[in-house]
Amino acid sequence: MKSGACIRRTRQPVVSRRLLMAIPVLLACAGEAWAQKEPPRDVSAADVRPAALVGVGLDQKLGERVPLDAVFRDETGRDVRLGEYFGARPVVLTLAYYECPMLCTQVLTDLVSALKVLSFDVGKEFTAVTVSFNPKERPELAAAKKEHYIARYGRPGAADGWHFLTGDQASIDRLTAAVGFRYSYDEQTKQYAHATGVMILTPDGRLARYFYGVDYSPRDVRLGLVEAASRRIGSPVDQILLFCYHYDPTKGKYTLLALNLVRLGGVATVVALGTFIVVMRRREKRARSGSG
Repeated sequence: MKSGACIRRTRQPVVSRRLLMAIPVLLACAGEAWAQKEPPRDVSAADVRPAALVGVGLDQKLGERVPLDAVFRDETGRDVRLGEYFGARPVVLTLAYYECPMLCTQVLTDLVSALKVLSFDVGKEFTAVTVSFNPKERPELAAAKKEHYIARYGRPGAADGWHFLTGDQASIDRLTAAVGFRYSYDEQTKQYAHATGVMILTPDGRLARYFYGVDYSPRDVRLGLVEAASRRIGSPVDQILLFCYHYDPTKGKYTLLALNLVRLGGVATVVALGTFIVVMRRREKRARSGSG
């Protein structure tokens, strides 16, 4: 090497860095394709429900607006209109009575577990509202539940973004009817029979997504919030995931859209080949310059 000679370092093309960011997402999408195969259904099994569960369910009413003028009481006992919690951010809504010995506790516990995985914060990127459907419950009980779940969530400022409400039967009926939440009271057990699920609403109060059961996927919750916010929150990776997945209302979750995955894989392949050709041409050009 001649004295004083300098070694040039070529900058890696920006497009290759973007490709590298997209590859893990593509691999995750591809892996999910195998995981989402539906198990065989036993068509011979009869759907027999106990009498207490007849009429109980959660019907999707996507696009419908909740009664923003309905009056409830917050955990301090103050009368509030439901619309006070809408307008700026998407809302995660749960219906749960606070003295429920089983399912409602599981719903809120699993919701907190999912929310703790997200980089989004309650009170910043979204609002959370939990409403009791037992008209006999009072704000003191709501305050105790709020204290417990805010502590479990463990992020600063969450108390200003997660609200626990109680209300009279008329307001409860308006809200439960609007979201399709059907429940009944069992006189024998002195408990409510009810469905389980979480709803995500747009900032203007329209139902955007339903997630059923008690085990909520952080990915689904995140994508639901991104879409409910009209993609004003989230990252470029979220946009790639929303291209790979679409919300399936029959399942209440996001499922892989195979055609879009194939398209995205094709684009990534073309970009990878183009990047490879550019890099090789530059190396060849530098080799010729060095030999000359």
